[in-house]
Amino acid sequence: MTTAIYPGIFDPVTNGHLDVINRAAKLYDEVIVGIAKESNKQLLLSIEDRVELVKTAVADNPKISVESFDSLVVKFARKQGASAIIRGLRAVSDFEHEFQMAQLNRKLDSEVETVFMMASPEFAYLSSSAVKEIAAFNGDIGTLVPKAVELKLKSRYS
Repeated sequence: MTTAIYPGIFDPVTNGHLDVINRAAKLYDEVIVGIAKESNKQLLLSIEDRVELVKTAVADNPKISVESFDSLVVKFARKQGASAIIRGLRAVSDFEHEFQMAQLNRKLDSEVETVFMMASPEFAYLSSSAVKEIAAFNGDIGTLVPKAVELKLKSRYS
C-alpha cells in the first residue's frame, strides 16, 4: 500500500488544494492531509476549524484522511508510513521555495520522496491569502472554496 501526505496550513482550504488532494488520491492508495498546528503566519482559523473544514471537504473519498501535526514534515510522513510528500505548484515562483524544501527534506530523510503536482489551470491563481482578502471585503468566494469554508468565512467577517 502506498501512502502520501499532503502537508499544509490550509487557512482556509481552497478548491485548488482539493484539486491536488483528489488528483493525488488517484495515484496513491492513501493520502493523508497533514494540517500544521502552528505557522509563522498569522492564522485566521483555529486548528480545530481547519481540520474540520478539510474533513468535510474530503468526506466523500475513503482514500483521504486528515490529521494535524506539530513536527517536521518528514517526521510526520514517517509516523504516517508515507513514502511521498505531495506539493502543489501554481507558478514558477512557487518552484524555488518548494525545491529548497524538497532538498532539505531529502537530507533529513532520503526514504521520503517529494512529488510536485502542477496546479490545474483554473486554480493556478488561487491562494488562501487571496480568499481571505476577498472574503474580508465581502467578495464572492463561492467558486474558490468549498461551501463550508464560504460559510465559515462569511460568519467570521460579518
